[in-house]
Amino acid sequence: MFPRITKTQKNIFLKIQNDQIIKAPIRLLATKNFIIFALKDVGPYYLMNTNKSTYNLGVALSGGGAKGFAHLGVLQALNEKGLYPDIISGTSAGAFAGALYADGYTPEEIISFFKKKVFREFAEFAIPHGGFFKSEGFNTFLKKYLKAKNFESLKFPLYVVATDIEYGESHIFKSGPLIPAVVASCSVPIVFRPVKINDHYYVDGGLLKNFPVSTIRRECRTIIGVNVSPIKKSEFRSSIKYIAERSFHYMSGSNTLLDRNLCDYLIESTSLSQYSMFDLDHVEDIFQAGYKLTMEFFEDKKESLIKDFPNIIS
Repeated sequence: MFPRITKTQKNIFLKIQNDQIIKAPIRLLATKNFIIFALKDVGPYYLMNTNKSTYNLGVALSGGGAKGFAHLGVLQALNEKGLYPDIISGTSAGAFAGALYADGYTPEEIISFFKKKVFREFAEFAIPHGGFFKSEGFNTFLKKYLKAKNFESLKFPLYVVATDIEYGESHIFKSGPLIPAVVASCSVPIVFRPVKINDHYYVDGGLLKNFPVSTIRRECRTIIGVNVSPIKKSEFRSSIKYIAERSFHYMSGSNTLLDRNLCDYLIESTSLSQYSMFDLDHVEDIFQAGYKLTMEFFEDKKESLIKDFPNIIS
């Protein structure tokens, strides 16, 4: 049982995966099998099962547009160290990278698909009707390279986060058709049209859940989180593109605080902020930045990582 709640304590509603609603005070509470991480004024709040986890290593990949190519550099470094995720949770660019990786491609193979690509290959301009661009280019690209057509056919579990624009809720796709879910997760509002799935309209998952750590926290013994788009100052430019990118960046960045605290290991850097959301001219540079960042992270956290992963390649 939870401790008695006083009249002066605020209450929150905690929604867990089985859709039960639990009332809890804003502080850290513990029972025999569960821990509630309650950080004041952050919300929402999540429950973590302290029983034996389903997966040993989970990796959470944030949204971030073209900065998401750094995820592939991170995965390359993890693999070279002998670490392979048992499950991946991804939002937007993280879902895009995660889907191709969970389909069996190596990070270096995936990055090769994007060389000499330009934005117009992924977006077709259209008369504004929910977005300025159609997302057929994303569909075509994924149909060309993805061998798996549904989540169940991937090499390991993948959770893809999108936002239900009508109901204002995050939705986790983890079964059924793969490509529509990934495209929906990447559909930046206004830029791309929403994606209709089962009579619901979905846009970029970063709108409400840009760093999807909580989606797999209860199922994983250890989580490595990769946040490629922390908030950082960017010199003002008088352009619609600058205002739009910065506005979405602030919205998505503001909902990552709780998830950052749920990581066992957090890989994050503001150095990637020099690259814009749709920058396909520096794919290799962004990949290498993610790789270098992770290798430096391994050196810094070496002792702790060896304890958690005894078979890691030092």
